Amino acid sequence: MFRSDKRDRVMTTISTLIAAGTKIQGDVGFEGGLHLEGRIEGTVTAQTPGAVLTQSDKGSVKGRVRVFNAVINGSIEGDLHVSERLELGATARISGNVYYKVLEMAAGAQINGAMIHEGEAPRQLTGPADAAEGDDAMAAPASASA
Repeated sequence: MFRSDKRDRVMTTISTLIAAGTKIQGDVGFEGGLHLEGRIEGTVTAQTPGAVLTQSDKGSVKGRVRVFNAVINGSIEGDLHVSERLELGATARISGNVYYKVLEMAAGAQINGAMIHEGEAPRQLTGPADAAEGDDAMAAPASASA
């Protein structure tokens, strides 16, 4: 009956830490979990499925971010692409477009850009020929009973 929101959250061990006071100029690729408290000026890319970026309220990125899962509490200046689950905390500040599949957003989070949902691929609808065959099958029993 009672459900915990915590069970849906993505958890992984943090294999990389960029501490407060650290500034990286250049692209960063990571596997596993990256916890960001410092500043990155460049592209941040997850290189393995299931990888998670967690960003503290002190962390910042100036550049594009492309990850599978993210928990954002700091600032990002650039487009954010999250192919699985995105959590935006109350102190999150995004200046750029946000591409997401599943989104959890706390009150107070700010996005200055477009939000684009990237769900499952659209399903192919049946064509008129398929629908006409279905109509014939439905009409045959009706005319037989009359």
